[in-house]
Amino acid sequence: MKYCVLIIDGAAGLPILERGGRTCLEMAKTPNLDAMVGEGVVGLVRTVPAGMEPSSACACMSVLGYDPKVYYRGRSAIEARSLDIPIREGEVVFRCNLVAVRDGKMLSYSAGYISTEEAEKLVAALNDNLSDDNVRFYPGVSYRHILKLKGREETLLATCTPPHDIPGKPIDEFMPRGKGSKFLRELMKSSEAVLRNHPVNVKRRSRGNISATMVWLFWGSGQVPEMPQFRQVYGLGAALTSGVDLLRGLAKMVGMEVLNIPGVTDGLDNDYTAQGAGAVKALEEHDLVVIHIEAPDEAAHAGSIDGKIEAIQKVDREVISQFRSWGGGDLRLLVMPDHPTPIETQTHSLEPVPFMLWGAGFSSNGAKRFTEMEANRTGLFIENGYNIMGKLVEGGEIKS
Repeated sequence: MKYCVLIIDGAAGLPILERGGRTCLEMAKTPNLDAMVGEGVVGLVRTVPAGMEPSSACACMSVLGYDPKVYYRGRSAIEARSLDIPIREGEVVFRCNLVAVRDGKMLSYSAGYISTEEAEKLVAALNDNLSDDNVRFYPGVSYRHILKLKGREETLLATCTPPHDIPGKPIDEFMPRGKGSKFLRELMKSSEAVLRNHPVNVKRRSRGNISATMVWLFWGSGQVPEMPQFRQVYGLGAALTSGVDLLRGLAKMVGMEVLNIPGVTDGLDNDYTAQGAGAVKALEEHDLVVIHIEAPDEAAHAGSIDGKIEAIQKVDREVISQFRSWGGGDLRLLVMPDHPTPIETQTHSLEPVPFMLWGAGFSSNGAKRFTEMEANRTGLFIENGYNIMGKLVEGGEIKS
C-alpha cells in the first residue's frame, strides 16, 4: 500500500458576495477531484485546536498527525530547523519578513514577493549593520527570514502581529507591544535606514517594483520539544515536497525526507506537474509522500480571487490527475487544505476544512464535489485534526 497526503494550503474560504456567494473551491473547475469525491469519503476536520493561532505551522502539524497542543511552541523554531539553525539554551528566534510600508500603512507583507536572490543581499546588509554576538539574521526563501537573539528571552513575552493580518492598516497600531517588545521595535526601526537606499531597493524602484522598507518581527519561539519520528508512530517511511521552509522544517523534525524537486516554489509560478511527478517518483522508495502547495494561500493573502481559483485548478489538472491515473498498485490519498484563508480577510481563519479520503478501503459517503458546503452536508466531522493521518493509514469506515 502506498499513501499520499496533498495539502492545498489555504484553499478553503468563505462565500464571496461579489461572486454570487460562492467560495473559490466552488468556483474552481476540478474534474479530477470531483470524480474522486464520488468514490471517496468527504467531511470536515478541525486542524486548529480551540484557543490556538490558525497558522500553517499549527494546522499542518495536525495534518501530519501530531497534536499541536503537545508539540507546537511557535512557527519560527520550525522554520529555523528547516534552515539548520540551532536554537540553544538562552536563544530565541523570530520570523523576520521583509515588508513594504507606505505612508505609515502596510503596503505588502512580502515586499512585493521579493526574489530570494534579492532578499539574500538585503539580509546580508542587515547583518553587516545590525548584527553582533547576540543578534543574527538568517536568509530564507523570498520574503521569509529568521532572526536569532541570544540573551533576549524576554522578547517572547511581546505581543506581535503577523504583517499579512494588517494589509493597508497603520503599522503603529500593530508594532510589537508589551513586556519584551522594546528591543524588537528598535531593531525594526533600525532596519529602515539599512534598507532605504540599498542597491537592491534602488533597482526595484527603478523597475517599478515594490521595495523592502523594513523588517517585521513576529512568531517568536524558543526551543521546541522533540517530536516522535513519523516511522515510529505510523510505521511508514515518508517524504515531503514543499516550496516553504515551514513544511520542510516540520518534515525534518519528524524524520521525513525533504524532496528537492526543481521548479517547486511558493507561488503561482510553481511547477505543479513537476511537483506531482516528483512525488509519484518518490513513492518508489517511500511508503508515503506529502505534497504541500502554497500558491492558493499566497493568492488569498493578496486578495486575488482569480489567482486562488487558478491555483486550485492547476492542482487538480496537474497534480490530482497524476494520482487519479495511478498504476502503481494500491493507493490511498488524503486531500485537504490546512486552514481556510478567506479572500475577504486575506488571512487565516479557525474554521474546519473539508477533507477527502480516497482509494483502497474507502467508499463514497454521498458528496458530489470537494467544497466546504458539500463536506458539511455529509455530516462527517473529525474534531481533532491530528487523527486524520491515522484515518488514512488505517482505512475502513470513518466515523465522527
